[in-house]
Amino acid sequence: MPGNNVSLNLFATVLTYPAPTANYRGESELNRTVIQKVTDGRFEYPIISPEAMRNALREALRNYGLPSNRSRLEPVAGEGEQKQQLAVTYAEFPDPNRFIDDFLFGYLLAVKGKDLEKVRKERGKDFPLKRDSVLRMNLAKGLEPYRHDAVFTQSPQFKNTPWKEDRADTTSALLHRETAVTAFQYPFALAGVDCKGKPDWVRSLLRAIGELSDVAGNHARSYYEMAPASVSARLTPMLVTGHDTYHFRLDGRGPDNERRVGSSLLRDLLDDELNLPGDQFHLGGQLVRDLPTEVKSKLTAKNVSLEADPRRLLESVADKFLGDA
Repeated sequence: MPGNNVSLNLFATVLTYPAPTANYRGESELNRTVIQKVTDGRFEYPIISPEAMRNALREALRNYGLPSNRSRLEPVAGEGEQKQQLAVTYAEFPDPNRFIDDFLFGYLLAVKGKDLEKVRKERGKDFPLKRDSVLRMNLAKGLEPYRHDAVFTQSPQFKNTPWKEDRADTTSALLHRETAVTAFQYPFALAGVDCKGKPDWVRSLLRAIGELSDVAGNHARSYYEMAPASVSARLTPMLVTGHDTYHFRLDGRGPDNERRVGSSLLRDLLDDELNLPGDQFHLGGQLVRDLPTEVKSKLTAKNVSLEADPRRLLESVADKFLGDA
């Protein structure tokens, strides 16, 4: 590893456990709820936006009791023809020195006119209207393609409810939900120079990634854990990860229909010609537990860190990444 005076950058990829998912959807088409997808080659793969995961991370950090500025507002009846929709509120002006979400996720104040004058008056002309996110994430992509599966549920007809007038044209509806059974993988990155100011907050962020759940979607009716089944991490002074960040692959099924998950990163680490610096790499979770003994020995000989528990791996990576900061 480089000396203590060299700032390290952390690049990691998380692979979740597979489970049925019908929640991370885009727009609705009549009574059909549609999973968001991206085309890769000949197939469409389910995806989850980084914004949905960041929102869940905010809530996890808030649940840890850490100071958070932004929170979601639940719909209320409102006044007149006011439309009820997704909304958030800030307790105070953004302050990355006081609030963990302002520090980690950044903010943007899109203000002008009287609103801009108010900001100048309250915080002065040098107050930054924008802060980039310390945490960089990309889309979570399903490990398996969407196969046009769907489930149907019945929405009941409401009668004699205090808030709705009974009408002859109100009927029950058949709800059509696109469904997939898959694991998701997603990369994230942290730059060492961005994290030195608040190392304890960064440790809490890595803990939250290890325990990530409640990612928004389907009105929170579906339970899908985004916590790692497997995780890979690289600590390097380079500004790029230097390998495929979506490196997990489904290599087929076993005799009991179990998924056999591989990784192109393993191939790269074992490639003597490529000669990646093994001491920069950390592997954890199911990926490590499924490795043949001879492969584990080769990786250990290259100084690759192996850990059976992905959360313990993230703790170990946090120690090396943040050091004595």
